[in-house]
Amino acid sequence: MSDPLISVEAALGLQDEPGLVFLDASWTFDGGPAFRCEGYIPGARTFDIDTVKDAASELPHMLPSPAEFERHARAQGLSKDSRLIVYDRIGCFSAPRVWWMFRTMGFDAIQVLSGGLPAWIAAGGPVCDEPAAEWPTGDFTADFQPHRVTDRMGVLKAIETRSHAVLDARPAARFAGTQAEPRPGMRSGHMPGALNLPFGQLLDEGGHPTGDPAAFEMAGLAADTPVITTCGSGVTACILALALERQGRIATVYDGSWSEWGRRTDTPIETDET
Repeated sequence: MSDPLISVEAALGLQDEPGLVFLDASWTFDGGPAFRCEGYIPGARTFDIDTVKDAASELPHMLPSPAEFERHARAQGLSKDSRLIVYDRIGCFSAPRVWWMFRTMGFDAIQVLSGGLPAWIAAGGPVCDEPAAEWPTGDFTADFQPHRVTDRMGVLKAIETRSHAVLDARPAARFAGTQAEPRPGMRSGHMPGALNLPFGQLLDEGGHPTGDPAAFEMAGLAADTPVITTCGSGVTACILALALERQGRIATVYDGSWSEWGRRTDTPIETDET
């Protein structure tokens, strides 16, 4: 699928398509954005990034191994021939993270519902009180795409060699180090040389990703530069990755993001005062 985003109007027309599965990927955190509505698209299955994760990691919702991801996907009844539409109840917050997870596992037939469940409801789409609960086991097969994800050492190398721009989705004050991180024990600031593009600048008032190339240019990202996206815990970095993919650019997501970088004492940090 060439566009990682699908409009509500297009999704409404696909409700009865064989193999189509809606995934409710709603997620937030203490102090994070609130759900704007309740309910589920009929037949939707829930996909929780705090469940489908690397359980051995101390970091939040880290990408699991391909084998573990495949096990979860099959248990959700997902198959090689499924077509997935993922959404959340905020509009556009955690759904791109799930889109990125599937793309990193080599699955292409997935799109993010533009505007999420709030836009679906506003367009007259049906909702129900509970998600789907029963389905046959799927035959999903993972095909890991290592260029879509990196770790701390990959970011350190990119900073040293300047092979990639590092683009941070956190709000400007957190990036600058003038506002404390919401997670305890985190240092403030940003990675040396990183650029800042708060993810909200890529969304309109309805939560629809605009993907405006001008926003990236204003952040200082050159059109031909490979890019690593990062954020607080690897969620909103995927909003940047989604917007870049709409421009034909595949971003690499730093999965540990500031939850890893900011908690360590051996990772370099800059602030507006340094």
